[in-house]
Amino acid sequence: MKVIVDADACPVKDIIIEETKKRDVSLVLVSSLSHYSERELPPHVEAVFVEAGADAADFRIVQLAKRGDIAVTQDYGLASLLLPKGCTVIHHKGFEYSDENINHLLETRYMGSMIRKGGGRTKGPKPFSKEDRRAFMELFKRKLESEESI
Repeated sequence: MKVIVDADACPVKDIIIEETKKRDVSLVLVSSLSHYSERELPPHVEAVFVEAGADAADFRIVQLAKRGDIAVTQDYGLASLLLPKGCTVIHHKGFEYSDENINHLLETRYMGSMIRKGGGRTKGPKPFSKEDRRAFMELFKRKLESEESI
């Protein structure tokens, strides 16, 4: 098992790095070249940089992901590609994507897109909160522990 993160806009990278280090779990941070950094990372962390294309990071994550891996992304489309591969996919706001909720999430995203294309306005996401951070940490720890016991 490894953890793969859609890292460009992920506000919980610090939690993920810390928790995977504690458990000696491999971590892959996938980012576009526009987010390149010389930041030193712990030995268990691999930084993968991709060209700055619309879905380049998503395609690379799908390539890297294997059954039993944990992926962290806020991208519903990417989540929908990872679930059939047998990955556990979680959002940084502390919820897990599933076969039961992914279609509703994708439909909601599509409807918002159609409203905006038609000149309408939609609400953006709520700001990331301390409660979201706590919820993510609890879910992520649970998922790491359950995957370790398999």
